[in-house]
Amino acid sequence: MSKISQTNLRIPGPTPVTPEILNEMSRFMINHRGDEFRSLIESVTARLKTIYQTNQDLYILTASGTGAMETAIVNTLSPGDSVLAITIGAFGDRFANIAETYGANVEILRSKLGEPADPDKVKAHLNSNPNIKAVLVTHNETSTGVTNDLKSIAKIVKDDFGKLLLVDGVSSVGSIPLETDSWKCDAVASASQKGWMAPPGLAFLSFSLEAWKANAYSNMPRFYFDLREYKKYMEIGQPPWTPNLSLFFALDKTLDLMLDEGVANIHTRHTETAQKFRDGVQELGLELLAKPECASDTITSVVLPEGIKVQEFLRLAKLDHNVEMAGGQQSLASKIFRIGHLGLVTDEEISQTLSAIKSSLEKLQ
Repeated sequence: MSKISQTNLRIPGPTPVTPEILNEMSRFMINHRGDEFRSLIESVTARLKTIYQTNQDLYILTASGTGAMETAIVNTLSPGDSVLAITIGAFGDRFANIAETYGANVEILRSKLGEPADPDKVKAHLNSNPNIKAVLVTHNETSTGVTNDLKSIAKIVKDDFGKLLLVDGVSSVGSIPLETDSWKCDAVASASQKGWMAPPGLAFLSFSLEAWKANAYSNMPRFYFDLREYKKYMEIGQPPWTPNLSLFFALDKTLDLMLDEGVANIHTRHTETAQKFRDGVQELGLELLAKPECASDTITSVVLPEGIKVQEFLRLAKLDHNVEMAGGQQSLASKIFRIGHLGLVTDEEISQTLSAIKSSLEKLQ
C-alpha cells in the first residue's frame, strides 16, 4: 500500500487513506436494491466478521462510531434499566451519556485519567448492585491513550454475573486484539475511519444471541437504528435505508488489503509502530500519560512540559512540519497532546512526527 502526498495526519481519526482505497470511491453508483449490491454487502459483512472474530450477526450502518454505540444501547435496553458504565475518559463518558439520554439509570465506575479500569472494582460493583442489566465499556480510550483489559472485564461480566456486555471498540477492532465471540461480547461497535483505513461514514456493530434476547424486551425509542429492520433486510441482501455506496466500495478494498496482510500481522504492526512512537517521545525527555502495561497501540498521549501551550505547540507542528496531532480532551485539554497511529504508518512518518515534536518544543521553551 502506498500513500499520496498529504498532511502527516497523526490524529485518532480519521486516518490517512491510501490511493488504492480512494480510487475505489470513484466507481459508478449501483442499485442498492439489486443483486450487485447484495453480493457486495454479503461479502463485506463476512470479511468484517473474520476481523471481528465473530460468527454472530454483524450490521453496517451509514453513521459514525457514535451511531453504532447508540444502536447497541437502544436495541438492548429499556428506560429505567440499571446500567454500569465503566469509564476511563471522554468516550466512556459518551457511552454513559447516550444511555442516560434514553432513560437508563446509569451508575459510573470511573478511573483516574491515564489509568485503565480495575477488573476487581468491576467485580465488586456488580456484587453490590445485582439489579444491573448491562455493562458499557470502552476497549481503547483515545482521549487518554489507554487500553482496558477487556478480556478480564468480559470474563467477570459474562462468566461471573451473566450481564449484557456492550463494547465501544471503535478505535480497537481491526488494530488491537478483540475476540468478540470467545470473550462473549454481546455488542461491539467500530467505525470505518479508524484502523480500517477508510474515510468516515460507516459504522459496524456485532450483535450476539444474548443481545437479541434482550432486544425482544427492549423498548427504547428507535427508528433509523432499529436492528430488527437491519436483520429483516439483510435476509434479502439489502440495508433498510440508503447506504453510502462509495464507502462500501472503499471498505471492500480495504478489507481485501487487511486480510491479505493477516489479522495477527496487523496487530503486530500496530504494536511495533506504537512502541516506536513511545520510545521516540521518551528519548525527547517527555512523559507519557499511560503506563506501558496499559498504553494503547493506536494512540499515544504525551504530557507537555510546564508552560507550553498545547494549541501553540500543535500550530507550530502543523505550520512548520505539516504534521497534525491532536490536543487533549476535557480536563486534559491543556495538559497533553495525542499522536494517532492507527492504520498504515510509515517509518518516515514516525521520524517526521518526532522531528516536528522536537523542533516545536525547542521553539516554545
